[in-house]
Amino acid sequence: MKNLLIIFLFLGLIAGCKPKNKDAEEKPAVLTELQTKAKTFFGELPKLAENPNNPITSEKVLLGKALYFDPILSKNKTQSCNTCHNLATYGVDNNQFSPGDKKGTIGGRNSPTTLNAALHVAQFWDGRAPDVEAQAGGPVLNPVEMGLSGEKEAIDRLSAEPKYKDMFAKAFPESKDNPITWENLTKAIAAFERKLITPSRFDDYLAGDDKALNDIEKKGLQLFIDKGCIACHSGPALGGGTFQKFGVYGDYWKETGSKTIDEGKSAVSKNEAEKNFFKVPSMRNVTKTFPYFHDGSVTDIREAVRIMGKIQLNSSLTEEEIDQMVAFLETLTGEVPEELKTL
Repeated sequence: MKNLLIIFLFLGLIAGCKPKNKDAEEKPAVLTELQTKAKTFFGELPKLAENPNNPITSEKVLLGKALYFDPILSKNKTQSCNTCHNLATYGVDNNQFSPGDKKGTIGGRNSPTTLNAALHVAQFWDGRAPDVEAQAGGPVLNPVEMGLSGEKEAIDRLSAEPKYKDMFAKAFPESKDNPITWENLTKAIAAFERKLITPSRFDDYLAGDDKALNDIEKKGLQLFIDKGCIACHSGPALGGGTFQKFGVYGDYWKETGSKTIDEGKSAVSKNEAEKNFFKVPSMRNVTKTFPYFHDGSVTDIREAVRIMGKIQLNSSLTEEEIDQMVAFLETLTGEVPEELKTL
């Protein structure tokens, strides 16, 4: 009898330790109508922005990070990528226009954030660079920005540094002769930037956590969809995927108070049909990346939302609607790793 009791106890323990049904554990959350709609428009934010022509490796990212923070690539060694695209302040410097390496020089357009930028269809406000690899070298050689005389000066500087000889060799082992090349420099910085993806609680909401957003934020999301913001600000980055005319229902400079009228993409393409067209910015971290628009002409997010409603959507948003919209935009603020916030 005693032996039977032991057997029953043993069987009971086995039953109690039986793993739960795997299918039940992995069953996806049931999405609300708003979550389903939002996921349709915005999709899922990737963990990194891959490029098959520039595979991301830890050695390449480590090198890219070093280059991103190093002022060695500016004429007077006063500027780095991080100077204008400060990761401690969400990839921007919060200036209307960024100062250059040479005293007294200043850029002509607002410096956009590098966070999530690799997800965009092109780089720069006018799209003159097709990807972050092409963009990475632009500021280095721009006389108004970092001001180096040419690719050779950049390579000569890096070649004189023992640490970079070692880092380039590890990042680009396939480059047998001399791995310190202009192409490898831009690929390394781009690889680092391709990992600058900032998920937020909005992504938790899209993944099924209905409580990740409060009621006001959900109303703002609903407005963002219903008012038509998604026509331009869609996809995982909530923007960055198209070029659009700034000022569909009126001249933008009359609302923004812009001192200079920038014609945008047409200045590069020479196509009159692209006059006042700019790359649509991402809405991720937007409440932190002021001032707004290509010329940094507006510092207040509420005013930026009002202007966009009026001249892009032909809609006069109420104060309550602006409150709700801004509340939703706040949910797009992600986390920047601590190790990227300090030099």
